[in-house]
Amino acid sequence: MRAFIASSIGVTCAAALVLPLAAPAGAAPDAPAHPTATDQRSAEASEPAQLPGSTQSLALSPLSTASARATDAPAAAAAGQGLAERDVHPFSMVGVVWDDVDAELHGTAQVRTRATGTGRWSGWQELETHNAEHSADPGTAERDSGAARGSTAPLWVGASDGVQVRVRPKAPDTRDAETSVPLPGGLHLELVDPGADPQETPATGAAGADRTARQGAAALPALSRSATDAAAGYAPGAKPYIGPRPRIITRKGWGADEKLRESTFAYTKTVKAAFIHHSATGNNYKCSQAPSVLRGIYRYHVKSSGWRDIGYNFAVDRCGNIYEGRAGGVTKAVMGAHTLGFNTNTMGIAVLGTFSNSTPPAAAVNAVAKLTAWKLGLFGANPKGKVTLTSGGSNKYKKGKKVKLNVISGHRDGFATECPGARLYKKLGTARTSSARLQGR
Repeated sequence: MRAFIASSIGVTCAAALVLPLAAPAGAAPDAPAHPTATDQRSAEASEPAQLPGSTQSLALSPLSTASARATDAPAAAAAGQGLAERDVHPFSMVGVVWDDVDAELHGTAQVRTRATGTGRWSGWQELETHNAEHSADPGTAERDSGAARGSTAPLWVGASDGVQVRVRPKAPDTRDAETSVPLPGGLHLELVDPGADPQETPATGAAGADRTARQGAAALPALSRSATDAAAGYAPGAKPYIGPRPRIITRKGWGADEKLRESTFAYTKTVKAAFIHHSATGNNYKCSQAPSVLRGIYRYHVKSSGWRDIGYNFAVDRCGNIYEGRAGGVTKAVMGAHTLGFNTNTMGIAVLGTFSNSTPPAAAVNAVAKLTAWKLGLFGANPKGKVTLTSGGSNKYKKGKKVKLNVISGHRDGFATECPGARLYKKLGTARTSSARLQGR
């Protein structure tokens, strides 16, 4: 076990270990002959068998010239790393991680996977490599613990039992090879099995969101406007700007294994703004699979990326279902790890999918409006308003800079990133208007 450095709020974090990896049958010939230090640590630490889901961690190897030719890699990218086709234990989500959380992967990461059952191989699929912006803020215990690693976004590929990967550095702008940026050290392929879905638990009464969640309900039922006001402590007849609480599927409802995360919680003072994200995990999922996608992201954030819990405070699937994210209480100001530099006094909402070129369903945008109308309303925030936040340090705003942003902002407003995708970003105006209307503004 390792312990995070104590933060100003006294948070102590526990270890996040990776499953031991048994060499699968038919391992590719370019696998390393001897385990790396990381592989050895993984082999020495096993998860209890009763925990649902698993993580396989495979060290990448230099691609040979023959491998580069076989994958149509350009000569300039022959210095890449990867793995040839191989059999592996079943998994449904894949990503690539590296040792230095502050290092960026300047290049491309692509995977091919073989579907369980049919045996068919997919084409090459891109992993979103610029994932550094989804992380705890610099200077916090979570980021500076020594456990956090750099990572791509995870990709949902569905039930699979075979994989091939290639990671290539960005081709240099000139013929001078020294101008290219080398790949970060310690590259590993992470294969995540999210485990089986939990059994349904009947929803309980609506006498308070946090108390209901502690009772083990699979979902917090939607509340009327008057019931929401009463739950927030307002007397009958009061007219606070709080939207009715939407139905929220709890961590129990989507099957979060609470043994994975840190046992304690981290809070900030308030919730002044909401940052909207897309998970960049792809759109190849059914809404019935959204809990599995969430469990995969959760395990990837904790086991592979070294975070204390899933980074997002909430998630929304394309059918408009809302999910509790990071633990600590849905009504509380839980500090997440979603927008580097702006995690303090904000919340992060991830719409499951990739919306760079795909339009998000109206149900998902409506769910964002409902969720923000309620949660921002609990803290007196106007969804159509502006707010001034102090940057904790990002590639867009230096540490300490005061930045005026929309109360409902896209991730790209606080960090130079493509997230939440151009198509989802264009829908934020609609979400702001709808959210404010639900608050009664």
